[in-house]
Amino acid sequence: MNDPHGHNKAALAPLRAAQRDWDQGAIRAALDATFAPDAVLHLCHPFGDLTGPEAFNDTVLAPLVVAMPDLERRDWIVVAGADEDGADWVGCAGHFMGNFVAPLLDIPPTGQVAHIRFHEFYRFEGGRVVEMQAIWDLPELMMQANAWPMVPSLGREFCIPAPMTQDGLAEHARDAEQSAQTCKLIVDMLTAMTRHPKDGGPEVMEMERFWHPRMNWYGPAGIGTGRGITGFRNWHQIPFLKGMPDRGQYPDAVKHHFFAENAYAAVTGWPDMAQTISGDGFLGIAPAGQKITMRSLDFWRVEAGVIRENWVLVDLLDVYNQLGVDVFARLREFNKARVPGTVPFPYGEH
Repeated sequence: MNDPHGHNKAALAPLRAAQRDWDQGAIRAALDATFAPDAVLHLCHPFGDLTGPEAFNDTVLAPLVVAMPDLERRDWIVVAGADEDGADWVGCAGHFMGNFVAPLLDIPPTGQVAHIRFHEFYRFEGGRVVEMQAIWDLPELMMQANAWPMVPSLGREFCIPAPMTQDGLAEHARDAEQSAQTCKLIVDMLTAMTRHPKDGGPEVMEMERFWHPRMNWYGPAGIGTGRGITGFRNWHQIPFLKGMPDRGQYPDAVKHHFFAENAYAAVTGWPDMAQTISGDGFLGIAPAGQKITMRSLDFWRVEAGVIRENWVLVDLLDVYNQLGVDVFARLREFNKARVPGTVPFPYGEH
C-alpha cells in the first residue's frame, strides 16, 4: 500500500541519523538529498528566513557544532500526516545535547553538558522538503548558562521529557480513523479555549472535557511547565490572557497546519497566533496596545480520549523583537564582565 507519510519519514531519517553523532559529511549529503535546492526555511529569531540546504548548514548548524563539538541529536517524537489543505508534513521534537564549550550567539559557554529543545516541521512535495518551520529553545540555553536577561519564568524550568509512554518514535501502522479523531479533539479543544474571555469565564473552555487531570503542559523556557489544569492556568494561561485578552480573534492574520498520527497530533504555523498586548501579566511586558504575532509549534499526546501531554515551543525572542527589545543586546550587557572565549581545557582527555 502506498504510504506517503511513511516515505517522508524515511526520507528524513538519514539527516536525523547523521546528527546523532554529528557526522558533518553525512549531514551535508542528507541535506542535499532531502531538501529541494530552493526550499524555504522559516527559523526562529535571530536566524530568520533562509533558502536552501547550504544556507541552513552554514548559517545555523555549523555555529551550533562549534559551540558543542560533541553535539548529538536526540529525537523523541517523529510524526507525519496531511494538514487540512492536503499538504504532507513531518514533525520532529527532541533535544540537541553536548558539552557547551564555545559561545553561541553570544551566549557564554558553561563547560558542561547543555541541551536545546527543538520542534521542527518539514513540508514535503514529491518526496523532498520544500518548506521547514523550526524553533530552537535558545532561552533554555541562556538559562543553563545563567545568562537569561529577561523576567523569571512562572512555570517550572527543567529538561523537558519524552512522552511518558516512550512511543513517540514507534513505527505503528497508521490508523486513519484514530488519527482523524486525535486531530479533531485538538481542534475542538482549541476552538473551545478561544471562547474565553470573550464569551464568558473559564468554564466556557470546558477544559475538563479535553484534558487529563494529570496533564503536563511543557512550555518554552521563559514561560515554563505546568502540571494539571490548575498548573497550566496559573503558570501560563491566566497571565497570557491578562496581557492579551483578544487572542484568537484575528483568524485572517494567521495560518495553522494541523496533522495527526494515531495518538499524536501536531500543529505549526508561521505565525499561528495574533493578539494585542493590552494588559499586564505576560512576561512583565508593559500594556502598550501593540499587536503582535506568535509562532507556536506544538505536539500533543492523547490518552483515553483526552490530552495527557502537550509540548509547546513559542518563539519568545521574536515576540521581544517585535516589541523593540533586543534580548541579545541585554544578554551582552548582563554578561560583559564574564571572561569571553572558549573553555580553556579540552574534553575527552584523561
